[in-house]
This record gives sequence, structure tokens and C-alpha cells, in this order.
Amino acid sequence: MIYFDNSATTQALPEVLDTYNKVSEKVWGNPSSLHNFGEQAFNLLEQSRKQIADLLHVHSDEIYFTSGGTEGDNWVIKGTAIAKREFGKHIITTSVEHAAVHNSMEQLKQLGYEITYLPVDENGRISIDDLKQAIRPDTILVSIMAINNEIGTIEPIQAAGELLKNYPKIHFHIDAVQGLAKGIQEMIFNDRVDFVAFSGHKFHAPRGTGFIYGRRGRRIAPLMNGGGQEKNQRSGTENLPGIAAMAKAVRLVLEKEPAAIKVERQIKQLIIDHISRFDKVVIFSKNDATFAPHILCFAIKGVRGETIVHAFEKYNIFISTTSACSSKSHDESGTLNAMNVPENIATSAVRISLGDQNTLEEAKQFIKVFDQLYEEFDKLS
Repeated sequence: MIYFDNSATTQALPEVLDTYNKVSEKVWGNPSSLHNFGEQAFNLLEQSRKQIADLLHVHSDEIYFTSGGTEGDNWVIKGTAIAKREFGKHIITTSVEHAAVHNSMEQLKQLGYEITYLPVDENGRISIDDLKQAIRPDTILVSIMAINNEIGTIEPIQAAGELLKNYPKIHFHIDAVQGLAKGIQEMIFNDRVDFVAFSGHKFHAPRGTGFIYGRRGRRIAPLMNGGGQEKNQRSGTENLPGIAAMAKAVRLVLEKEPAAIKVERQIKQLIIDHISRFDKVVIFSKNDATFAPHILCFAIKGVRGETIVHAFEKYNIFISTTSACSSKSHDESGTLNAMNVPENIATSAVRISLGDQNTLEEAKQFIKVFDQLYEEFDKLS
């Protein structure tokens, strides 16, 4: 099997699963319990928090555990809207955000908030000038993804942070679900970013795990009320086995990061060099420093994306349409639509997303199968 769908989800590493199982078996007390067994669980919870914080060079009390990227994005966006509603109801985001951000914005719109969606250029990237012009006295939040999940564009979050230094009261949120261990940590954790959302299953941790970074001194309203866990910010008994396993996954992927990025870049370039020779192929992703190393989006004119996905599946090669979260709806890519790509091409788009377990040999096998399928598609058209 060749698995090229790592932006959808990654395989949990054996070492990570080993941690999950050991904690489930041996440390199953409630971290909120007063007895020694509960204290043992609490200590492991805080050790996991500190490990993640140290690896990301932030403070331990700035890490809050969640169930994943969707909850993290919802919490920051809606939590800001609730906490800062007396100061304004205007929010700025981009026209290429993941559904977790976009749909949260649309829900707030129904509650009377005004949302500005920034346009993007032909590479799916916003303009800092557009962001500057969109800011108003009643703006309370700017939310920009780090890496586009469909075509891999790295958004100018560092430049956005520099601009927002002039507006210290506005919360700055980053969806970094695709951003961990992709060479952009320094960009993500610049000194103006307030909140960052991560999802465990994107970096070999168990599903249903995640965390947000929340800068000291910045406050959002909780969405989960109850027993007061996570400093009264996110109630609910903590998923301790998942959290401990996620902390290990963060360490492992960051240790592999430099070597993994190098190989991902090589694989991506090898495929780009090959498929770009074909007349009906349109490539939307680049392989320079302005694009992530692991995402490659392309289309074959005249062939729908789901047809391409299922054709590769017959050869035990797994890719996806542009976003796994919405692929079954058979809609065109939201990102490509925002880039003004014609609908007949956008609906033909597919995504290869690489991980630290992929190899050049897999890329060569993909190329062989691509040649066979392209010939078949060409005959049919």
C-alpha cells in the first residue's frame, strides 16, 4: 500500500500506541481526584503539557488540551466572539480557510457578527495590504491558517503578525493543523500570535486529541462548562492516555522534522517534474519556500477528482480530493474556487499529501501508475 493522504490523517506510530496502552492500563485514575492515584494521573497530565510546551518553546500554562483541530478552531473563534463582544463584532479571516473556521464564522454571522473574507491571489495567498485595509475599530479577531490544507500554500502569518503589532487589542488566531513539523514553527510562534490550534491525528497521535496554544494574558470564553478542568477553560475529564500519547508524538515528529522535510521535498519535486510533462495536467502547488513540503494538488482536465482517486485506489495507492473533510460532497475545492480556477478544472483536482514515512520508491511507483491511468483517461476523453 502507498498512503499519500497524510493531510487527512496519519497512522498512529507504534511507540505512540504503546504509550496510550500503558497509560490506559496503569494510570487510569481521574486527574481531578484527591487521592494518590488521581495525583499520579494529574502529574502525568502536567508532564505531558510541559513536554509539548518545551518542544514548542512556549510556557506550560499556555497549552490547553482539546479533542482536535475542529474544537480548537471553534473554541478560539467563538470564545473570542463571546469574550470581546462588548468591544466589537467584526472578524477578519480568509476565503480559503478549512470548514472548521469558515463554518464557525458563518454561524457567528447568524448571531449578528460581521465577517470579512480576504481574497487570495493565484497561489491561494492573501495580501497584507488587504488585511490592513480590512481592519476596523470594532475588529476583535483575525484568523489565518498557517498552511492551506488543499494546495499547501503557506500564508504570510509572520507579516500579518508584524502588522497586528499596531493593533494589540485584536486577537490573532492561527489554524496550524497542517503546520506541525513542517519547518514553520518560528513563523507560527512569532511574538504577536495569540492562539494556535493543532490536531493530534495529523502527526501520528491518536484521533480525538489536540491542543491549542493560548498566549499568557489573552482570554477567551470557554465553550465547555462543567468541572473546571484546563484552568476552568475547557471542562471535561481529560483524555489522559491520548494526551500522553500525543506528547510523545510531538517529540517524535519534531526529532524527524529536518530529514522528513528533505525527503518530502524530493518526492514532491519528482512527481511535479514528471506530471508537468502532460498536456492535460494542471498543477496548483509549488515546491518552493512559500509552499509546504508535503502537499501537492493537481488536476487532470476532463476527469473528475473522485474518478482519479478511485482509479489509483485500484492499485492500492491512496490519495484524496482536495479536502478529506468535504470530499464525499463532490463539491469543487473552496480554495481553487477562491483562486478563480474554472469549475470544470477545480472539480478535477486531487491532492497528494506526504508524511515522514513516505519514500522516493513510493513516488516512482506512483509515477508508473500515473502513466498508465493517464493513457486510459486520454483514450476515454
